[in-house]
Amino acid sequence: MAEQKRDYYEVLGVNKGVSDEELKKAYRKMAKQYHPDLHPGDKEAEAKFKECNEAYAVLSDADKRRAYDQFGHAGVDGQGFSGFNGTAVDLGDIFGSFFGGAFGGGGRRNNGPQRGADLKYNMSLDFMEAAFGVDKTITINKEDICGVCKGSGAAAGSNPETCPTCRGSGRIQQQTQTLFGMTMVTRDCPACNGRGTVIKNPCPNCRGRGRAVIRKELKVHIPAGVDTGDMLPISGEGEPGTRGGPYGTLYIQFRVKPHPILQRQGNNTYCEVPITFTQAALGADVNVVTIDGEQTVHVKEGTQPGDTLTLRGKGIPFKNRAGVRGDHTVRFIIEVPVKLTDDQKNKLRSFDSTLTEKNYQKRGSFFDRVKSMFGK
Repeated sequence: MAEQKRDYYEVLGVNKGVSDEELKKAYRKMAKQYHPDLHPGDKEAEAKFKECNEAYAVLSDADKRRAYDQFGHAGVDGQGFSGFNGTAVDLGDIFGSFFGGAFGGGGRRNNGPQRGADLKYNMSLDFMEAAFGVDKTITINKEDICGVCKGSGAAAGSNPETCPTCRGSGRIQQQTQTLFGMTMVTRDCPACNGRGTVIKNPCPNCRGRGRAVIRKELKVHIPAGVDTGDMLPISGEGEPGTRGGPYGTLYIQFRVKPHPILQRQGNNTYCEVPITFTQAALGADVNVVTIDGEQTVHVKEGTQPGDTLTLRGKGIPFKNRAGVRGDHTVRFIIEVPVKLTDDQKNKLRSFDSTLTEKNYQKRGSFFDRVKSMFGK
């Protein structure tokens, strides 16, 4: 059985609502403590460094952090984190915080595989699609490996050649005079822009870049219970990485359209139902709307304006709790009849004359409070 991952906030020793600055501070502290260059051969320190590196790679990115907060590790797993390549840390950066940058600003260059860029797609959903989930087909435009040259950047029948300036390393060294004497400075090779290869005969489709914009269709399953602002990660559907690095992630962000009758707050739904004076006074069975369709409920005798009735488990499904749903609350609105005939008015007056204070729940106490205010 695979070892269960620790909570990323726990890994960095911070709370869920931590600010970006505090998060970075906590990460730097952990990185300094466990960096493998400070603990040669210590496998435990290396594992802890990879763990905090992976945690910071997620929590320092607003989109990934939102997905993690909503879906847990399932929202970010499989995105190609590899400890050292997710968010590279070097001793120049870490020790620089102690010695005021005495090691220079750049630190060491990460020449290893780099994960590709993430993408975002905005999707509108109907109220019921968000409530119960739906399968959608979307079309995205994205940069991908060139299908003609297969990413080499070279035209058919040719290949990239080793850069004669840096001899394939992608870096060159130069001597620079400083206050401390002559210093060797390493920088990207200007002839190949750090790639280590040059293309003399570029691919006509991508013009030597090795990448081209493509149009791609994706079938996506939207889980039940998503809400406006939620983000669904689709691993491997971002842009391709460099130097053999993995693809980035496509994040689908949702906007749920309003319903003509129902309202939603989290996983609970609400609606208002108009009833007549007679139904409120005598009680009645009425139909109300839920996400499952119409349902008959009983209005109890003596229902007052604004009284509510809650139907347990008739709300929105929870994303991470199979079979569990929120509640649906009905609020009754008593509608006063209008455009009465003279005969109806007379009958209503006759009926009203038969009522006493015992027939009302609030009138007596209200007028008693009014009298006490004015000393009557």
